[in-house]
Amino acid sequence: MKQFKFPMRYVPISATILVFFIVYLIGIICFDNFGSPKVFMNLFLNYAYLGIAVIGTALVILTGGIDLSVGSVIAFTSILIAKMINTGCNALAAIALALVIGILFGMLQGWLIHSFSLPPFLVTLAGMFFIRGCGFIVSEESLSIQNDPVFSFIQDNLTITLSKGLHLRFIVMLYVAVLIIAVIFSQRTRAGRSIYAIGDNELAATLMGIPVGRTKIMTYTIAGFCSALAGVVYAIYLKAGNPLNCVGLEMDAIAAVVIGGTLLTGGVGYVFGSLFGVLVLGLIQTLIQFNGHINSWWTRIIVGLLVLAFIFMQNLITKISKSKSKSH
Repeated sequence: MKQFKFPMRYVPISATILVFFIVYLIGIICFDNFGSPKVFMNLFLNYAYLGIAVIGTALVILTGGIDLSVGSVIAFTSILIAKMINTGCNALAAIALALVIGILFGMLQGWLIHSFSLPPFLVTLAGMFFIRGCGFIVSEESLSIQNDPVFSFIQDNLTITLSKGLHLRFIVMLYVAVLIIAVIFSQRTRAGRSIYAIGDNELAATLMGIPVGRTKIMTYTIAGFCSALAGVVYAIYLKAGNPLNCVGLEMDAIAAVVIGGTLLTGGVGYVFGSLFGVLVLGLIQTLIQFNGHINSWWTRIIVGLLVLAFIFMQNLITKISKSKSKSH
């Protein structure tokens, strides 16, 4: 009888799913109503914007890159939409413009990184400051979005009632749709396989004839689109825009990607794992809110420990994989 061997590449995402179920079980045991469908659905509703942003971040990290501009793009997008609506512009036109700016901004970052062989960390750090400053130029104060027909239509008509008191909101459906598209793209297309190849070994990918530059620019363009779309979702969710929003959210996005089982050096991981990375972050925050007596900063401490644990696990898996390849 042939002995079953569990592939090492599935260990990180399996660990993430296990952590999710353990944390969820702890919540059910410790608190009444924690296991209710409404609490579970609120995880998707409250973190849909982060989930969409994390998808773009995951693709960038799979190439071996990094994107620190995520939170600033979300803030800029939300304040731009709010400002345009408050000045009488159609909401759909404002959303379209915000998405186009996000796409072009991501494309510019990717082009700078590839064309001038610049470190992604520094380029996106500069992009983070630049686009955040642009948000303050649009408006220095928070702007609310009131009585807009497009936002009201999304709120009232693009909602599916599952049961009494339980609703499937548009932004949740949008997040799930983007996630499914990203999973199919990363696993079933040539461009997706190129992303993995570049992250695994860029030189080898170049020698294999993979269009490294084009793929990198495409990946950062997708990340820019995802961040801008996350900003749209954030504006719909809060019905407001603020240039001060989402400071440090890029760290949450990176943490969710790491917890989701993606290797920071690139080439290993699954976009689907980012879903559980976001849900784990949401569950930890929800547990602390249910308790009511624990300082919210414990969320950061627990997330930091989780990220560190996953980095150690990834490092161990890499060493084991290398030792196995040498032995063969």
